[in-house]
Amino acid sequence: MCLRAARPEWGNRSYLTWGGGSVPIASPLMLGRLRLLIAPMAIAGVLMPTAAHATVAVPAGEKVDSDVVAVAVGPDGVLHVTETIAYEFAGSSGLERTFVTRVRDNDTRDRVFKLSNVTVSSPDGGPATLTGPTAEGDRTRFGLKAPGPLTGRHTVSLSYDVSGAIMALGTDEELRWTAVGGWQVPVLQAKTTVESTAAIHSLNCFAGVLESSTGCTQFFTDHTATQGQFGQQNLLSDEYLTVVVGYPLGTTNAKPIYEMRRTLATAFSINRVTGGALAALLLLLIGGFGALYMLRGRDARVVGKLASEGDRSPVEAEAFAPPADVRPGQIGTLIDEQADVIDVTATIVDLAVRGYLLIEEEDRAATGRLDWKLIKQDRTSDLLPYEQLLFDALFAGRDSVRLSELGGTFADQLTRVREAMYKDVVTQGWFTRRPDAVRTRWTTAGLLLIVLGIAGTIALAIFTDLAVVGLAVIIGGTALAYGGRFMPAKTAHGAAVLAHTIGFRAHLLRGDASEVPEAQRIPIYSRYLPYAVVFDAIGHWSRTVENEGIRAEGADNLYWYEGPAEWDLSNFAESMRAFTLATSGAISQSRQFRSLP
Repeated sequence: MCLRAARPEWGNRSYLTWGGGSVPIASPLMLGRLRLLIAPMAIAGVLMPTAAHATVAVPAGEKVDSDVVAVAVGPDGVLHVTETIAYEFAGSSGLERTFVTRVRDNDTRDRVFKLSNVTVSSPDGGPATLTGPTAEGDRTRFGLKAPGPLTGRHTVSLSYDVSGAIMALGTDEELRWTAVGGWQVPVLQAKTTVESTAAIHSLNCFAGVLESSTGCTQFFTDHTATQGQFGQQNLLSDEYLTVVVGYPLGTTNAKPIYEMRRTLATAFSINRVTGGALAALLLLLIGGFGALYMLRGRDARVVGKLASEGDRSPVEAEAFAPPADVRPGQIGTLIDEQADVIDVTATIVDLAVRGYLLIEEEDRAATGRLDWKLIKQDRTSDLLPYEQLLFDALFAGRDSVRLSELGGTFADQLTRVREAMYKDVVTQGWFTRRPDAVRTRWTTAGLLLIVLGIAGTIALAIFTDLAVVGLAVIIGGTALAYGGRFMPAKTAHGAAVLAHTIGFRAHLLRGDASEVPEAQRIPIYSRYLPYAVVFDAIGHWSRTVENEGIRAEGADNLYWYEGPAEWDLSNFAESMRAFTLATSGAISQSRQFRSLP
C-alpha cells in the first residue's frame, strides 16, 4: 500500500493520505512523525515464532548495534546502496548478510530483485572477505569472513546495486525494497535513507516478519522532499525493515523483473515453445500413421485384391492348396511376422506328413501316461535350413525320442531354429528385412525416447517451464515403441502369398472338399493338417480327417501317425489335439495362438 502525499493547508502541517484518512507529516522543516510501538505489541513480537533461515550457529551475545542503509536511486531505476553495519562479535569469525530477492507476484510468477557489484570492506579489522552468493528459495545469502575469531564491535561496509525494485503503479512509480533484515541476531537500530533527484510523492515502511503490515518506528522526508528517511528499533532475529517510496510516473521508467514460478503448474504450462512441441508431436504422429498406412495399407490392398482369387474350390486350382512350395512354418511366420511356438509345432507335424519322421502314440494303459515317440525315418533330403536345424535338434545322436524327453539341448536349439525362420522369410522375398529386427529397432528407439523423455521432463520441470516438451517426447516414444510391432512390411510378393494363404485358410475352415476323389482324401487331408495347426483350426480339420478315415475301410492308422492297439481313426481328432498341445508345451511351456488379418 502506498502513502500518497496531499498538502492541504492546516496550520504549519502537511498530510499524507492513506485509505481515505489523513496522517500528518512534518511541516516545511519536515520533522518526522514517530510511531511508537505499544508495549503489548512489542511483547507479542518477542514471543512470536520467526522463520529460521540461519545456516551457521552464532555465539550467544552477538548483535547488530546499527545497520544503516543509504540508497541512491539512479536515473535508470537501479538502486545504488551503501550499507554500514556495526556488529558486536563474541567469538565468530564472520557474519552472513541475507537479502530478500524474490517475492510472490501471483500463482505463475515471482517478482525478482537482482543484486550486482557487491563489495565489502572494514576499516577496523572486521570481516572483509566476501563469499557467495548462495540462493535459498526467496533469499540470497552472502558470507562476510574474517581471518580469525573476532570479539567486540567492528564495522563492515557493503556496497551493491539492486535492479527491479521500481515499478509503475497507477499514476506513480513505486520503489519497494527490503533494506534491512534477515539477521540471525537482534538489530538494535535500523536506519535507511532513500534519495533521488525527483520529489517524493509518498512513502511508507513496514517492520517485523517479512510480510508484516506493522508500520516502522518512524519515516519522513527532508526539507527538499527528495530524501526519505526510515527508522526502526529492536528488530528481532529474522525480522525486516521494508521501505516504500512513491515518485512521479516517468521518473525512471524502470520495470520490475519477473520470473516464472517453479511449480508443477508452471513447469507444465502451455506457451509458445511447449505449444510448438505439441504441434510437432501431432505432425509426427500424423506422419507416422501415414507411413504405417503406406506400408501396412499396401499389404491390405494387395491381400484384399487377391484373397478372393485364392478362394476357389476346384482341387486342381492353386487356391485349394497352399501357395506353391510354402511350408506351414513359413506361413505361420508370414501371417503375424513372428516365428513362435505354434510354427515349430506345425513344422514337426509337417515333417511327419512328408515322411521325415513317424509319430507313434504310446499305449497309455501300459506306460501310465499319455506320450508320443518320434521315430526318425531314412528320408533327409529337401529340407529348408530351419527344418534341418529342427530335425537335427529332435534327433541329436538318436533314432527316436519321446515327446516327454524333449528339453535341455533341444530347447537351447530352438533359438537357432527361430533365427533361421526369420532369415527364411527374407530369403523368400516376402520381407526386405527380418521382421523381428525391424520390430526390435523401432521398439528400442521408442523405449530410449521414453527414458530420455522421463529424464528430460524431470530436469525441465525443475529448472524451466518447458516440462511439456519432455511429455511430448515421452508420448512420441510410447507411440514409437507401440507402433514398432506394426513396422515390418511385406513386399508385394509377400502380400500376394498371404492373399493366397487366406483363400486356402477359408477352405480348411469349411472342411469341404467333395471334389477330391475318395482315394486321395486321406493323403490330401493329411497334407493340409500342418497348415490347420498354424491356422488354429486343428480341431476342425482333424475331425475331417477322422470322419474320412472312419468311412475308409480298414483305416486304423495313417502312414505318418500310428496309435496303440485298439486305436483307430475315430480317435484321431482327440489324439491330434492332445499331441499339438503336448508338443507346444514341451517346446516352451506355453502355447501361442495366432489369427489372420
